[in-house]
Amino acid sequence: MNKKLKALFIVAMLMALIAMTVACFETNNNEINEEPNSVRGTSRFLLQRSSKATVTCDKNPKVCDSIRGSGGPNCCNNKCVDLSTDELNCRRCGKKCLHSKMCCEGKCVNPMTNEKHCGKCGNK
Repeated sequence: MNKKLKALFIVAMLMALIAMTVACFETNNNEINEEPNSVRGTSRFLLQRSSKATVTCDKNPKVCDSIRGSGGPNCCNNKCVDLSTDELNCRRCGKKCLHSKMCCEGKCVNPMTNEKHCGKCGNK
């Protein structure tokens, strides 16, 4: 009887291990492809594991330089931006270009009339 109980215990542990492996694999695929729409069926442990720590530039402005694919090297309103081209932060944080203008080299210019930036930045 003792051997049957041990065998049953081992089978139960293997099934639990397989279920956890499958759940982790599915969670990793969701993290790579897209965020899951529902947390139903996901354990609290897996939810804590999948939450990503966010680094904000308001506390550490140098993070904008170190993150590949960031909006730019400068930090404005907790967002990485490029002050030389960002239309909402042209040359300084909060300086917005008017609707018909764009930010080129840190200046708001009209691409329809500007000789140095004709149609786009840097196009003479």
